[in-house]
Amino acid sequence: MSGPAMGSSGPAPGPIEPLLRRRYARLLLLATAMGVPIALACFFFVGAQHALQHAVWEDLPEAVGYAEPPWWWPLPALLLAGLLLAPVVTRVPGGGGHLAVHGLAKAPSEPVAVPGVVFAALATLPLGVVLGPEAPLMALGSGLALLAMRRTRREADPRTAMVLGTAGSTAAISTILGGPLVAAVLVVEAAALAGPQLVTLLLPCLLASAAGALVFTGFGHWTGLKIGALTVPEVPPAADPDAGDFLWGIPLAVVVALVVSVLHRLGDVTAVWTARRTAVRTVVCAVAAGVCVAAYALITGRSPAEAALSGEETLGALAGDPGSWPVAALLVLVVCKGLAWGVCLGSLRGGPIFPAVLLGAAMGVACAGLPGLGAAPGLAAGIATATATATRLPLASSVLAVLLLGRDGADQMPLIVVCSVVGFLTARLIEDRTGPKPVAGGAAPAGSAR
Repeated sequence: MSGPAMGSSGPAPGPIEPLLRRRYARLLLLATAMGVPIALACFFFVGAQHALQHAVWEDLPEAVGYAEPPWWWPLPALLLAGLLLAPVVTRVPGGGGHLAVHGLAKAPSEPVAVPGVVFAALATLPLGVVLGPEAPLMALGSGLALLAMRRTRREADPRTAMVLGTAGSTAAISTILGGPLVAAVLVVEAAALAGPQLVTLLLPCLLASAAGALVFTGFGHWTGLKIGALTVPEVPPAADPDAGDFLWGIPLAVVVALVVSVLHRLGDVTAVWTARRTAVRTVVCAVAAGVCVAAYALITGRSPAEAALSGEETLGALAGDPGSWPVAALLVLVVCKGLAWGVCLGSLRGGPIFPAVLLGAAMGVACAGLPGLGAAPGLAAGIATATATATRLPLASSVLAVLLLGRDGADQMPLIVVCSVVGFLTARLIEDRTGPKPVAGGAAPAGSAR
């Protein structure tokens, strides 16, 4: 038997000991209480974004005589988005948030950056930027959490600031990801902590997000406001997975991972290009995204709103009635929205997850007609693979896919887990074969979850 090392004051504390300290109990109470105001702030943020999006893509076209947005609608809308964003990224503290191509930020956002993040999101995402609201929400939640700590001398205790900032991010993002579980798994997996550190961070995140989700849901029912969360209200008929699902699902996962990796690489290249002459090139990239969205409407004759924006509404329509989408339209959606997403990843502001989920779903449904596959397994494989490839978080991607698919999620869980792992490994293999991704300034991005 080995005793404590020479010079040691005693045995090292066990992994559960930090959880029993009074200081940590106060931290848990603070995280729980903090989730309530953060959820309210996020509720109004997401509600405002959804209302502005509805006004731009539904009310305004109807007001000028169109039943739905015409094909050219994304061009002026995204030009305006670029013009509004350009001064924010060059002159406002925090630059309106980090680039989505760098993944989910590990470090909490400073309070001084929050106004720029909120303005950038509300001014550009409703105009058709092909990014999600998850990154701005996380910045809002962590910034508000750190602002609340200013009277507690957070500079003297950076670990507490990190834990509460992360809990604030988790409480914020849980409002649009269907509850606290997937948000906590996503944030903690992105933080890449292990052992007792994992438990120490996980408990405040769970409590803050649970309190926030409760307030967020109750306030939503009370006001009747829509928030545009990532949900699939209807799913294809349930089907138990069989050998055919795996025989098609694994090659499908490889293809989805390849496509999403290539598009993400486009975001890396765009980020390097926009690092110089940032203001002008930000506007150019916004217009380029508008061209991609307009091309989708021209080619398919469908609404450009399907290829614009974050994609949660299109995802619901696709999952609810996959048979109404021609395979050709789904493939054009993947190409046009995928290119717009890649450009936006490296130039505009928002989150990378929502459009990736739709791209994976579109590829999965496009392959659903293969003998022995079906819509539900194709949807499950596509969502899980695309999310794991875009985030490099296979566990969180599996949980998100299971929750999104509702009653089908439990049945498709084996396929979801396998496809998440295949997508993650394929993306890593592609990155290893092609070399390190290009990064502006030659340095690795701070706070990347990838």
